[in-house]
Amino acid sequence: MQIDSLDLQCFRNYSCQRAEFDPRCNVIYGENAQGKTNLLEAIVYLSCGKSPRARTDREMIGFGASCARMTAQVSARERTFHVQVDLFRDRRRRMSVNQVPAKNSAALSQVYHTVFFCPEDLYLIREGAAARRRFMDTALCQLRPRYAAALAEYNRSYEHKTRILRDSEERPDLLETLPDFNERMVRFGAVLIHYRDQFASRLGEYAALHHHECSGGREQLEVRYRTVSSIEDPSLPVQTLMEQLRDHMAAHQAAERASRLCLSGPHKDDLVVTINGAEAKTYSSQGQTRTAALALKLAEREIYRNATGEYPVLLLDDVLSELDPRRQEFVLNRITGGQVFITCCEDDRLAALLGGKVVHVENGKLY
Repeated sequence: MQIDSLDLQCFRNYSCQRAEFDPRCNVIYGENAQGKTNLLEAIVYLSCGKSPRARTDREMIGFGASCARMTAQVSARERTFHVQVDLFRDRRRRMSVNQVPAKNSAALSQVYHTVFFCPEDLYLIREGAAARRRFMDTALCQLRPRYAAALAEYNRSYEHKTRILRDSEERPDLLETLPDFNERMVRFGAVLIHYRDQFASRLGEYAALHHHECSGGREQLEVRYRTVSSIEDPSLPVQTLMEQLRDHMAAHQAAERASRLCLSGPHKDDLVVTINGAEAKTYSSQGQTRTAALALKLAEREIYRNATGEYPVLLLDDVLSELDPRRQEFVLNRITGGQVFITCCEDDRLAALLGGKVVHVENGKLY
């Protein structure tokens, strides 16, 4: 799958811009704050309906504009697709695929997939569990429409339950609705656990190979999925997971009402990464954690390829400048086979090394 062309109108600092891309490698260079990351952000958004950096859609609309438009021509599965998203300040966004309205983000994810890698991802191992859950959620929402729907429903139920518990002292009658939201969280939470366990298993397989190679065969990486304590085997059928999750929530009911907090559930899940048996978050060096993060992102790309038969579009946002020469070489040797976008501050050896197209970005214009 590949992006053939991209049109942006009033998106971030792009007033009106069209670009055509190479099916192999595209090196996007320019000074900081000129629009390199904005370009990649649009490509990611069109693949999943979500920005990797903005909290709201309004943030992506250019200053002084009331709306923004992103349009891409995409080649995938031997077909051509036209994906368009319109963002508005005063109403909901509008999305379409081949001029057919898209009801939700899942319709975009069925066209093409992206793997976005930025410098912040190099700290994925050291960050809190929320960062690793976001990593899983971003990947799975593109791969599995059922997961995306379940995650949205679980989050809505979680927010309702949190408000009920928070306001229960002033409004004790709200607690009567709590069993309904608990049951919804059980139903959708079991689906999340089911898919996260499968994803973590595949992730561990590929990431272990990448890390072993990058470390020169000296280190063994393992990835383990951690969910609520009452579920000893997350690979069990969804119905069994529901029963165990229901028991788990019942056991925490009194504590949650007393603390007025939603204490436990899949919203606390994590990926535990170990290197040579020691938890990487606590005991690994900076170089080891960066290698582990690289291994996870490259493993994500392999999972997409095996699931769809095509490599996803890989977006490297100024990542190589953060790596030493050995790790740079490791990454560059493993990004062939699919379309790649690489941003950097200078037009350096990348284009000559990888082949493809070089684009200069300056003040929201491409040259």
